[in-house]
Amino acid sequence: MIYKKTNFSGLLLFILLLNSCASVKDIAYFQKSGNTANSSQQGNSADLSNSETKSTNLVISKDLSSVSKTSGLYTVERNSAGLYEARIKPKDLLSITVVSSEPEASRMYNLVVPQVADISNPNSLLSQPSLQTYLVDNDGNIDFPVFGKIKVAGFTRKELESMLQKKLSSAFSKESPIISIRFTNYSVNVLGEVLKPGRFETINDRMTIFEGLALAGDLTIYGRRDNVKVLRENADGTKEYITLNLNSKNIIYSPAYFLEQNDVVYVEPNKSRSKSANYGTAESFGISSVSVLLSLTTLVFTVFSVKF
Repeated sequence: MIYKKTNFSGLLLFILLLNSCASVKDIAYFQKSGNTANSSQQGNSADLSNSETKSTNLVISKDLSSVSKTSGLYTVERNSAGLYEARIKPKDLLSITVVSSEPEASRMYNLVVPQVADISNPNSLLSQPSLQTYLVDNDGNIDFPVFGKIKVAGFTRKELESMLQKKLSSAFSKESPIISIRFTNYSVNVLGEVLKPGRFETINDRMTIFEGLALAGDLTIYGRRDNVKVLRENADGTKEYITLNLNSKNIIYSPAYFLEQNDVVYVEPNKSRSKSANYGTAESFGISSVSVLLSLTTLVFTVFSVKF
């Protein structure tokens, strides 16, 4: 029996491609269809598909005035919930600065870190003056000069700035002081199948799930995009898991689209990565050896015609 010009390598390559090809639905972000996010709080699953039924947040805009006839139409899907503002939670570190044209009146509200002097040189300092940060305690309070305990948990920065401005206005005779508040420890942790897992900080007081993943180098090819979990601790101490489907456009309605302070993002490995984790060094070496032998065999069958 004679096999004329049998291309075993082509056949083997075709089989490998069939086995290795992944569906676009498993890889691509922001697809048309997909499961909505769901959340489970303290072990009880809760379907958040209600966010999809809130169609009032979805605005489809077709502005034909700026679209040429040859370019075709396009749609804009928009979440009209408004700009995101982080709310203060226990364990946050806040920088609060009070500025006015009356330095003496504002000085008492700006806590300065004590300067450390160099004993060997009395005229020099080992540290530069800087403002202290306010730690929000477990009850959501900070200890503010003159006023003592002030409830700040649940406020946005702007809301707290407005409240403090009203409290301090009576202490200034010329004009109301300018109060500036910043988060100094706004960070999230990204773990699992990402290129660079770690803890990442932001100075913008906001971070989307995609910004967090971008800081971690994006998902690897082995990461499940339809089952990204976010572990969140709420202001009252309760914990919840929120599952995100990065393949779905409905992710913009998820409560975890904007990551909150100290959120933990976990990217689950896919089946291929999970199975490979079961192989040890010996098994991996054996699989590599078999792969090399198969490659050499297909090369021989490709170069020479096989005759029996």
